[in-house]
Amino acid sequence: MKRRTFLAGSAGTAALAATPLAAQQATEITVQYPIPDIFKEVHEEIAKRFMAAQSAVKVKFLQPAKEYEDATQQVLRGAVTGQMPDASFQGLNRQRIFADRSLAVPLDGFIKAEKDWPAKGYDGSLLTLGQVKGQQYGMGFSLSTPIIYFNADLVKKAGGNPDAFPKTWDGIFELAKKIHKPNDKIYGFHFDWDITGNWMWQALNFSNGGTMLTADEKKVAFGGDAGQKSIALLKRMVSEGTMRDVSQATSLQDFVSGRLGIWAHSTSRLGGVTKQSQGVFDLRTATFPLGAGDKSRLPAGGNAVMIHAKDPAKQKAAWEYAKFATGPVGATVMVKGTGYFPANALPAKDPKMLGEFYEKNPNHRTAIGQLPVMTAWYAFPGENGLKITDVIKDHLQTVVNQSGKPDDVLKKMVADVQALLPK
Repeated sequence: MKRRTFLAGSAGTAALAATPLAAQQATEITVQYPIPDIFKEVHEEIAKRFMAAQSAVKVKFLQPAKEYEDATQQVLRGAVTGQMPDASFQGLNRQRIFADRSLAVPLDGFIKAEKDWPAKGYDGSLLTLGQVKGQQYGMGFSLSTPIIYFNADLVKKAGGNPDAFPKTWDGIFELAKKIHKPNDKIYGFHFDWDITGNWMWQALNFSNGGTMLTADEKKVAFGGDAGQKSIALLKRMVSEGTMRDVSQATSLQDFVSGRLGIWAHSTSRLGGVTKQSQGVFDLRTATFPLGAGDKSRLPAGGNAVMIHAKDPAKQKAAWEYAKFATGPVGATVMVKGTGYFPANALPAKDPKMLGEFYEKNPNHRTAIGQLPVMTAWYAFPGENGLKITDVIKDHLQTVVNQSGKPDDVLKKMVADVQALLPK
């Protein structure tokens, strides 16, 4: 993949965004990040610009983790062996485990020491995505919501109108059936239900007005009406929506090659999908269907940068890098290189950064339009947070492969998750 030039005059622009440090021997910090097939080029570009803007901090990347869960496990193992990175980019729902175990540095003091903080683009509501129990532990780097991707050419061929794409699951399923021509290796619909194990399960529940646990976090809440609607909907995706039991890699390849008409996934893949589908078909995006009116919400996906360093000098250096990566320059590089949107408000308002980009790329505006219904990606409490994710994924798999009945699966899933919650 050829490296793209994201902004003209990168070093000059970066110099304005970075806070200068005293001229001294450079402090080297180690940084870990996940999902290299999306983020490798982006992180390397951001680090390059950061180091070009100042000479006090050098950034060294550790081996990237394949997924968010792998990134969390990697840092947790490092805590045992004394080899934690100085900073890491963690899934928004994995920040809690580091805060609860005192493995992340609270950032409130750094923020308080910043001059003119409100003018630096860190919107208060977006900052909350990096908070655990009201304390700041992470700085949002990339944000996403679930959206619908569709092949406008296949929609037209099936008699649909790409400019009036269905806003309900019923409408999507009806259109998918018209697109579906398996004998020609053309498939109607796929919902990547297993993204990080339970993110899309949260999306279905939240969009139907539900929650994961009760407010006191003592009981599972997704066994109620919203959960029943959600698991029934997952079943309907197979029985009515033409969805097959295939991997995320297969659904992605089917879509970018023009063989899949409608694909429900995260905005995170939009940058790559746009490039891969160019010249193959007319790519469009649509909002995720909401089933509970003003009670509907969608989970914010993405990741935040956290600081783990114990040495004060490395903590300060990591903070400077965290600010740069999540600030206007870093956010602009990230958006243009992926399908995420930024947790910093300044780039979208600046025509030289993202203002003009969003005007020219309407597919990227779909997720921005879902900001009013965005809520936190829920993090399960206690030592079994990662295990709960695996349990949910395993149970949902039985609905998708049709080996389990939705009502029975939901009851078992509720019971198994309840047993893993803190007593």
